[in-house]
Amino acid sequence: MAETPSANEDEYFLKQDADLVKELRAKRNAERVEEERKSHFMKCSKCGADLKEIKTNDVAVDVCSDCGGMWLDAGELDLLRKVKEHRFGSLFSEIFRSLPGK
Repeated sequence: MAETPSANEDEYFLKQDADLVKELRAKRNAERVEEERKSHFMKCSKCGADLKEIKTNDVAVDVCSDCGGMWLDAGELDLLRKVKEHRFGSLFSEIFRSLPGK
């Protein structure tokens, strides 16, 4: 005599399968987001070329090797604002001298 699964068993296994699919989808989406972030790390948002970090005094500036764009990380603009007025001009002079093709 063959036993047929009850409606409750079918529902249980359907729910298990749905939960597993949901979990796998979430995991793969998280992996895709991480891959996407890694592909943009230290890339110029204007042209996509590699960024080079230039350290001048206490400020690290990311500079694009192709278009020459400069990018500041969080807090670096505030750090620049705190530089004393007499050092402000020399700081930017150093940054611009270290730019490629300048």
